Amino acid sequence: MIRFYFHIREGDRLFKDPEGAEFQNVETARAEAVRSARELLSQRVLNGEEIDGQSFELTDDSGAVVDTVKFRDVLRLHQG
Repeated sequence: MIRFYFHIREGDRLFKDPEGAEFQNVETARAEAVRSARELLSQRVLNGEEIDGQSFELTDDSGAVVDTVKFRDVLRLHQG
């Protein structure tokens, strides 16, 4: 298992995930990031908040960014 951190990027601000979570690989971590982004977006829509400009920066234990999930992009993904 690999520990990934789901930091939230909002413009030039970065909100760090202090705990992270363990996943088999970057693909399963990305799938969770997509699910989490959709959940966060649904709450923002319900609260009348801005839903553009945020993203997850997935990093590994060394701090290297291994993937980026833009929140606006998860609205367009088709789950078949």
